[in-house]
Amino acid sequence: MSSYPLIFCTVSGIIIRLALFRTSLPDWISLQPEVSTPLTSWERAMEGIALKEYMISPYAGDLFHETPLVLRILGFMTSFSDNTILLMFVGLDALCLILMVKIANLYGGYLLKKQAKEVKRYATDCDTLIIKTEDLRIIQFYVIVAFSLNPYSIAACLAKSTAVFNNLSILFIFYFMLKENEYLCYLFIAMSAYLSIYPITVCVPAAIFFMQSSKFRKNKISDTEMSYTDSPALFSYCRTVGLCVVMVAALIGFSAFLEGSWSFISSTYGFILMVPDLTPNMGVFWYFFTEMFEHFRMFFICVFQINVVIYTVPLSVKLKEHPVFLMYILVSLICIFKSYPSYSDVGLMLSLLPLWRYAFEYMRNSFVVACMYICTTVFGPILYHLWIYAGSANANFYFATSLAFSTAQIFLITDLLYAYLRREFDLENGFKHLIREDGTKKQVILD
Repeated sequence: MSSYPLIFCTVSGIIIRLALFRTSLPDWISLQPEVSTPLTSWERAMEGIALKEYMISPYAGDLFHETPLVLRILGFMTSFSDNTILLMFVGLDALCLILMVKIANLYGGYLLKKQAKEVKRYATDCDTLIIKTEDLRIIQFYVIVAFSLNPYSIAACLAKSTAVFNNLSILFIFYFMLKENEYLCYLFIAMSAYLSIYPITVCVPAAIFFMQSSKFRKNKISDTEMSYTDSPALFSYCRTVGLCVVMVAALIGFSAFLEGSWSFISSTYGFILMVPDLTPNMGVFWYFFTEMFEHFRMFFICVFQINVVIYTVPLSVKLKEHPVFLMYILVSLICIFKSYPSYSDVGLMLSLLPLWRYAFEYMRNSFVVACMYICTTVFGPILYHLWIYAGSANANFYFATSLAFSTAQIFLITDLLYAYLRREFDLENGFKHLIREDGTKKQVILD
């Protein structure tokens, strides 16, 4: 594929962001709860920096909830002019795009190598499912389009959402994992966990990936032939998890050294886990705990928080041969079920979706999901305005939109999971199994 469409889409995305920064749209978007959460709001970040300048701990109140390292990065950014800050956020988006393109390239090479190792077990009548080099070239284009022209990513950039730092760290995890650079991958897993706790779960697919790489280098066996529970594998898992935990602890300890106290922990990680701020957003926490009796609160907080990470175990067992896809699914589940989700998370999830374009033909609910995304994205700000400003609606209307939006994301992930596994099933069994003796088609059910 020619490089001109790639350059055109990239430049178009940058121009759109720069042009919209010259309008009044960023001021409006920065006030929308779908984009700015208590964790990622630029206004709250400015409050924290102002308190720091007056020698007051930004964690003394209930406004600032970013980590000490992010506080210092933001403090450095605000030392420049407003226009320069806008350019910095556009530059951070451009860096995200560069990483995504590199991830698409690396993942294409990874797929071809994985396919070469496993092709001997494929059915003889599945030639149409075999991935070819030319099929992977188009993925770069779709990734660029999915991020550059993604309204969710554009909205997050215009609102100057600090979630961009978390997105960058997650992209670096994918990048260094596919580069097979263990220690830098672990470092960015630790950085992501340091920023928002939940990404610590992605150390599981990283552990599986590096265990596979190590065994393949030593024994030249495919992912389906190797053992995932022998002593070397278990040692590799423990080593990965241990290194990630040590690095997270080091980052937290360094932050405490910078702050001179440990008080930031309750204002950052405690804030994420205990969900004290029930500002409306596109998640489901806020409405549920608004209606919750106080003596049930702790129980249901545990239930909701466990829900974010509990899928790690069954998914890791099912997708152990596909650690990159497993990592994407876990990141997507975090984006959906975290306590303070935003459009920045959605933008990241959708931008990486084209990596699995080869499985799209098996997806069954694409039209329904697309309609749900469009409707909830349009109606969210409208119902919020009617509730908060016009007074002609109530919280139930806005929550219905939030719930439908979360449902759309769940439908998308479950549909993609089905499509991926169904394609793997057809690769191993071919297409003949789908036809009965009388010529009618069988139905395949995902278990």
